[in-house]
Amino acid sequence: MPEAPLSGPAAATPVHPAMRIGHVHLKVADLDHALGFWRDVIGLEVQQRMGRQAVFLSAGGYHHHIALNTWESAGGAWPPPGTTGLYHVALLYPDRAALAVALRRVLAAGITLEGASDHGVSEAIYLRDPDGNGVELYRDRPQEDWPRDAAGNLMMVSRRLDLEALLRE
Repeated sequence: MPEAPLSGPAAATPVHPAMRIGHVHLKVADLDHALGFWRDVIGLEVQQRMGRQAVFLSAGGYHHHIALNTWESAGGAWPPPGTTGLYHVALLYPDRAALAVALRRVLAAGITLEGASDHGVSEAIYLRDPDGNGVELYRDRPQEDWPRDAAGNLMMVSRRLDLEALLRE
């Protein structure tokens, strides 16, 4: 039975603003197949491998941003539509040029894009990894350029991202 949501002052207190999502663990069916995507296409570096059960990958030598494991999922199937679970993992690139490089890698690997959007605050490319997990590759615009209404509220949008212009970056 689900727990009742918090109420009162504890529920209204926001988390510390320096909090970040540190890493994501993904259950995969075939470790080597998943590794081929996350290492060879996305470009993450292997930090540690635990035989045929798990591998930890990152950018810049961090202990891990993405971990792949077969602890409960070896040989498993994609989750069926209409079920709960991970919608996507979003990888934030430092600038538009780095996002363009990521797009070139994905296209060179023959991976089909599921979408590409300009959200006003960011530019994003959407695809799936070999286990059906959604992957978003994106870059943020500077916060001072984010669209806002007259009251200062954020006004995100979903417009078509011009991939040709991005590739010319």
